[in-house]
Amino acid sequence: MVVTRDMASAGVGILAGCDALIAGFCVHDELAAMVRSGLTSLAALQTATVNPARYLGRENTLGSVAPGKVANLVLLDANPLEDIANVGRIRAVVVAGRLVERAELDGVLTQVTNAAQR
Repeated sequence: MVVTRDMASAGVGILAGCDALIAGFCVHDELAAMVRSGLTSLAALQTATVNPARYLGRENTLGSVAPGKVANLVLLDANPLEDIANVGRIRAVVVAGRLVERAELDGVLTQVTNAAQR
């Protein structure tokens, strides 16, 4: 993973992504691996936020929180800049401006788990 740090230092754009069946969870692991490789927590978070928006040419509408941008974001119980593992401490998400709180998220996870066990 030192290659990741060296690539970032050289100005190579880095995007978060994973190949697991439940993508959201494996991204947490990938962000932690990026930090272990030498990226700052901020730089790791940018691989899943502003960097993809920039890559897609959609910085004006995606990738950060600002008036006029699409409201897709994760609300955490702790600061991921202090510890990247805090990305897993999800309190709620906002999807297209709709707040989805922890209880509803847990219900969706239960449904998915039950469906996968069938």
